[in-house]
Amino acid sequence: MRSVRALIAAILSLAALCGTARGEEPKQGGILRLYHRDSPGSASIHEGATYSVNVPFMPVFNNLVIYDQEVAQNSMNSIVPDLAESWAWSADKKTLTFKLRHGVKWHDGKPFSSADVKCTFDMLMGKSPQKFRQNPRKSWYEEVVDVTTNGDDEASFNLKRPQPSLLALLASGYTPIYPCHVSPAEMRVHPIGTGPFKFVEFKANESIKLTRNPDYFKKGLPHLDGIEFTIIPNRSTAILAFVAGKFDMTFPTEVSIPLLKDLKAQAPNAVCVVAPNNVSTNIIVNSSDPPFNDPDIRHALALSLDRKAFISILFEGQADIGGAMEPAPDGLWAMPKDMMEQIPGYGPDINANREEARKLMQKAGYGPDKHLQVKVSTRNIAVYRDPAVILIDQLKSIYIDAELDVVETANWFPKIARKDYALGLNLTGNAVDDPDQSFYENYSCGSERNYTNYCNRDIEKLFDEQSMETDLDKRRKLVWEIDKKLQEDVARPIIFYARTGTCWQPYVKGVTVMVNSSYNGYRYEDVWLDR
Repeated sequence: MRSVRALIAAILSLAALCGTARGEEPKQGGILRLYHRDSPGSASIHEGATYSVNVPFMPVFNNLVIYDQEVAQNSMNSIVPDLAESWAWSADKKTLTFKLRHGVKWHDGKPFSSADVKCTFDMLMGKSPQKFRQNPRKSWYEEVVDVTTNGDDEASFNLKRPQPSLLALLASGYTPIYPCHVSPAEMRVHPIGTGPFKFVEFKANESIKLTRNPDYFKKGLPHLDGIEFTIIPNRSTAILAFVAGKFDMTFPTEVSIPLLKDLKAQAPNAVCVVAPNNVSTNIIVNSSDPPFNDPDIRHALALSLDRKAFISILFEGQADIGGAMEPAPDGLWAMPKDMMEQIPGYGPDINANREEARKLMQKAGYGPDKHLQVKVSTRNIAVYRDPAVILIDQLKSIYIDAELDVVETANWFPKIARKDYALGLNLTGNAVDDPDQSFYENYSCGSERNYTNYCNRDIEKLFDEQSMETDLDKRRKLVWEIDKKLQEDVARPIIFYARTGTCWQPYVKGVTVMVNSSYNGYRYEDVWLDR
């Protein structure tokens, strides 16, 4: 099975990678021009909950380790050194020690050291005098007791218990190392990193500009002189500009299947890759307040969904149905299809599901003569709005009359984090294809990203059990059982996982499209322009 996955990953890498052909030397220079789908709330990756932040600002930073930027399918086998030269686990698997690169400099000229590693994770764990304004992935590090240093070139993560997947979390595009000497407030507006590109400017609702770091520790990289993002929220307008040659590349994974057809008809030489991105479109409900504190109404919501209709309308069939983990074959932890179809609402008989849903709504006091009135809140970009409109239409079948409430990006995640909504249509990107990331971040009691207030202590014990399991087959079966239970509990009803397009002009080389995380492939240090 592992060899089959490796073959799939290799094929996808070859298909996605328009890099150096044999004997073709990368050219230096040029500005890579992309459009951006919206204006990020800040430039701080650690405080962001959307890859609208990762895409433009990941090139500014380095991690300790990173997923190989030329391998499409992220896995433990594709993790490579970044700021760390090497790493090793202790015999009891409770200490992970990194040997760090010596001589690396921050963009302001100050030296990088183990102190910066400790500062970064002290802030993420809430142990630092300086605090992040938002800390959406604090739950990733619940098992870390502390980070200790040994001189300038060694840092160790000391754990309460074994957690093999910690390394996978550290390789995410969401896990850059921040400088000790720059405050969180400054990082929001003028980030300082060690990465291949330096921050130049961020004009909200207009543009983001980066320039080449001439002192980058990876010799010969980056190839580009800079990267410029122009913020264009309207997808059709942005794609027309790409077709007209104003941009070298689309915003990654943002081209819908219908728009992709239009793009290819007008720009037949464009290179386009359609791939899954490990982002689920889902329903979030505020289960703490009426009416969705009633489990019958939450179960009725789940039973009302016609997932195939969403996929047919939005993606012409090119999307996948799944649970908390990304569907196979690109996702490595997906529950089997026959197991998934046993879950209420996942079976093929939509009419029977909705009849059961109407009975639950009547039990809760609603019916043909008394509809539930509610707002469906969602973020004001197309990938959120479009499925929200379909959801509103489907809810009519179970006595729910909903109206759309659109929220700008800068306000969306703070709004749902403070539970200031009743019913929402959300997209949840899994930053790593690993159960620890998905379960602890989105479903553990008290996590900032647990937008629905779902809390099941028995399930949390299973989270820990799978997290410690080193036998992959045993762990996978535990993950399936947990995922099935989360769907049965209507913790966060998953509608679908999209497959979307990324396109670039034929002279752009060195691009790889990740297939099991849309958050990890935006360093751009290997990209070059052949013109």
